[in-house]
Amino acid sequence: MLSDTTPARRSAGRRAYVLKMYPRFSETFIVSEILAREAAGEDLVIFSLRPSTDTRFHPELGRVRAEVIHIDRPSSARSFWQTFAEAAAEPRVAAALSGRLGELMELGHDDAIQALSLARLALDHEVTHLHAHFASVATTVARAASALTGIPYSFTTHAKDIFHEDVVLTDLARKTADADHVIAISAFNRRYLSTVLGPELADRIVVVRNGLELDRFPYRPRQGAPDGAKSDRAPSTSGEVPSLLAVGRLVEKKGFAHLLDALARLRSEGTACRLDLVGTGPLDEELRAQSRRLGLADLVTFHGALTQAEVREMLTDHDMLVSPFVIGSDGNADGLPTVLLEGMATGIPCIAGSVTAVPEIIDHGRTGWLVDGTDEQNLASTIAEVAADIRTNPADIRTVTDAARDRVCRMHDSAAQARELADLADRAAIAAGTAAPGAPAAPAVPGAPVGASAASGAAGRCAEATETDAAPAVPTIREMESVS
Repeated sequence: MLSDTTPARRSAGRRAYVLKMYPRFSETFIVSEILAREAAGEDLVIFSLRPSTDTRFHPELGRVRAEVIHIDRPSSARSFWQTFAEAAAEPRVAAALSGRLGELMELGHDDAIQALSLARLALDHEVTHLHAHFASVATTVARAASALTGIPYSFTTHAKDIFHEDVVLTDLARKTADADHVIAISAFNRRYLSTVLGPELADRIVVVRNGLELDRFPYRPRQGAPDGAKSDRAPSTSGEVPSLLAVGRLVEKKGFAHLLDALARLRSEGTACRLDLVGTGPLDEELRAQSRRLGLADLVTFHGALTQAEVREMLTDHDMLVSPFVIGSDGNADGLPTVLLEGMATGIPCIAGSVTAVPEIIDHGRTGWLVDGTDEQNLASTIAEVAADIRTNPADIRTVTDAARDRVCRMHDSAAQARELADLADRAAIAAGTAAPGAPAAPAVPGAPVGASAASGAAGRCAEATETDAAPAVPTIREMESVS
């Protein structure tokens, strides 16, 4: 276990996170990543481009040691030019400005001035690497600041930032081409990006999976233990109404409307289930109205937003976590939601929609159950099947949850994620000449070409997908899944 106070590795210079908004209630995966990197001894600073609008925060935020610097957006022409002058007073920024002014002018005024501020601040804080999350505004600003300073940058892609119909492919390609490396959170995402961007950019894309602090999610299976072992939480009582838990933003891609339809079908067939639905979002009122219309008001409870700790407790006293992910009408889909990893880690049987990277973590019948989230019959029958097995074959359910925990531990340990990210940043800084004096050399990557992107060798090592020869058109997620 990595301690929060004792670094496990020597710092190789300060690394910066560039985030659109920090903290953000829904982005627990970023906090987990930062905590793991700090526990491994990295020196971090966080630049936030927007003030937080959340009213609740996760207690884990209190463990983050990194300085958080909010970069303001000028509210007047006077403050704009004052910010510009402050940035231009930095000699290294000034030297790059003349050659980069045209590129800055192509950006929106907020992005351009925040990039200048970020460039000055990154140099002031002796940052050796910039890393953004999501291929949108944070990466736009990080890319421009990198061009002004020579500090290499990278970014992590997730879901909406690459799958949504509004994604501008030329912009994504430009960001990828200029980045030292690009993180894909799954093999599916790497395959998708390699296809839409083409083979000439594929070597920059590296799979680094989102991680969990596993100690915060102890394995507490509710079902029968093999070989007479005892579970540390109360088993489901025979004859009880099955208790379901669903967690996520109340948006189309989560599939909650289909889940309510499935619950109505189950009730009509004599298998009533209780559902606790956690989350907020634009479909809140619509889903509540649907629940009333279907006569489910006595079975469905809407909880609104809860902290990660509160959700963790709910995972231990429900029979199933149901996540019927779908591909939205706007092309958007989930990458690999953190709550699914949390559920599998804690030992609750998990049912999930078979979209994007979900089959990489859920092997149907072995580590969980896959469904077509749009098919209420498939969803209802799977819930009924798992509920029946919980009552009559608890040892079989325990075998599934044991395998699920093992897979999460092997593939999504935040300590391993932190090591991979640190090694990539080490190589990027060394290649760009921004590494801190005396920094340890990054581990060599077999087969990495001399003078190529620092991520090239890692991409070859981490790749789990086969690239296509070319990408003349952007495929939909459904088209990608059909050839997976």
